[in-house]
Amino acid sequence: MLDRVATLWPEIILFVTVMLLMLTGTSGDKDIRRAGSWIAGLGLLFAFIFAVRMPEPETLMPGLAGFMRPAACALGFLLLLGLGNVDARLESEVDGGRRFDPLDATQGEQLCFFLLSLIGLMLCTTASDLIWLFLALEMTSLPTYVMVARSRSKTAAQESAVKYFFLGAAAAAIFLYGFAMLYGATGSLHLLDIRAAFEVQAAAGGIGPLAILGLALAVIGVSFKIAAVPMHFYTADVYEGAAAPVTAFLAFVPKAAGFVVLMLLLGTALHLGEGGQPWPEAIRVLLWVLAALTMTIGNALAMWQNRVKRILAYSSIAHSGYMLVGLVAAMEAGGSAGASPATNGFAAVLFYIVVYGITNLGAFLVLACLERRGEEIETFDDIEGLWSRHSGHATILALCTLSLMGLPPLVGFFAKLFLFTSAIRAGEYVLVIVAGLNSAAAAWYYLRLAGVGWVKRPGWEGSEVERTPASARRFAAGVSAAMTILLLALTARLLSAGDQAVQLRPSEAAPHHAAGPAVDRLADR
Repeated sequence: MLDRVATLWPEIILFVTVMLLMLTGTSGDKDIRRAGSWIAGLGLLFAFIFAVRMPEPETLMPGLAGFMRPAACALGFLLLLGLGNVDARLESEVDGGRRFDPLDATQGEQLCFFLLSLIGLMLCTTASDLIWLFLALEMTSLPTYVMVARSRSKTAAQESAVKYFFLGAAAAAIFLYGFAMLYGATGSLHLLDIRAAFEVQAAAGGIGPLAILGLALAVIGVSFKIAAVPMHFYTADVYEGAAAPVTAFLAFVPKAAGFVVLMLLLGTALHLGEGGQPWPEAIRVLLWVLAALTMTIGNALAMWQNRVKRILAYSSIAHSGYMLVGLVAAMEAGGSAGASPATNGFAAVLFYIVVYGITNLGAFLVLACLERRGEEIETFDDIEGLWSRHSGHATILALCTLSLMGLPPLVGFFAKLFLFTSAIRAGEYVLVIVAGLNSAAAAWYYLRLAGVGWVKRPGWEGSEVERTPASARRFAAGVSAAMTILLLALTARLLSAGDQAVQLRPSEAAPHHAAGPAVDRLADR
């Protein structure tokens, strides 16, 4: 047990930081309250340092934590800069003579929930059993419900949070029931023992129907976290109702956690036995259909929108569909064994998650950096002629949206290229054609987002758009845009690291846990 705790120092550091923020966020001293962002930033810095140096945990994919935890801390730092000072208006009123009431302050609690959700994502990467996986995934999601509700004073934020919470509860029930079926089918909660049980079943003629149904329910339930069809209905309303920095957080952290969980679940039945027994066809077909529907529905609905945040919301759904292509490719190819980094479906998904998180953050932070009459900009009218008044923001928005579109030579092009290459290598030609057609269709609204600020003159609404005083947000947005080009130099290294991260621990090296007798009983059958 102590050995396991020794691998969790990044999460422990962030949890201690949360405890400190709970105290500083309600302090009557203004300087102490304002130090909250610095404390959170230092916590993320130390967590990043420890995440790089931590030994590999004894999990199904031991290298996954070494890839995703540093990435989560690095992107978390940019997201932290994007949050800015949530209590800026309250602090200005306090400076004007208003008495400070701790009940009115939200900066400290937003930072606490922000870090708690990041801890949940990082814990997902170190999960070794289904209970840990469930608790970590819920720890990722539960703080986001409060973040959405408290991000804006408008009732739309509270309405979005209620929808998000109830749909999230339903999704949790679905994948938890799937976990229960997996336990019933294998007699174990531990992922390594579940894989060993699947190997026994595969050698005896194939994975049983109870396990297949459990995996299917788990995949459908986790689809809520990644905003995939059929659990995508909340996305547009929640993204539009929440403040733009919180929306950027939602677009990356729960989605990354969801795909980590899916890779761990799918990894239990990849490349089984000496002959590399194929994945259950029902699950492959399920994910194939989910990928095709998710990218198609997401792009189709995005083309009908006239509000920028709703376009990015449906775009987020479509990108989940692209990433599901990588999962299908990994299953068809038999997992990571024998695959090159550029064609390994799981490695391509990890690379895509990082690239998508950075570029999507930049697009949302442009919206957070601009306001009209004290409110966030939301429509195309607000960004018309943006170049003539705020050329830097127009450039950042163009670079990030074009990278999301996949325009070469930006890094988003290579992220899609590696996903599609992995699917071609796996023989999924029809799915690649569907993904290619969707990418071409998405170009319509991405080019519209990128070009409206350059080719149109500002109307009366656009002329009222002003910059917010949050300089940290502008810096984070600029870094995101710059990374769409700078990441090209790290592409090979990131792909290689991703390939190492998704290597499965050999079953014969897996220690027997509480489920050892159950696996033995399966072998006796």
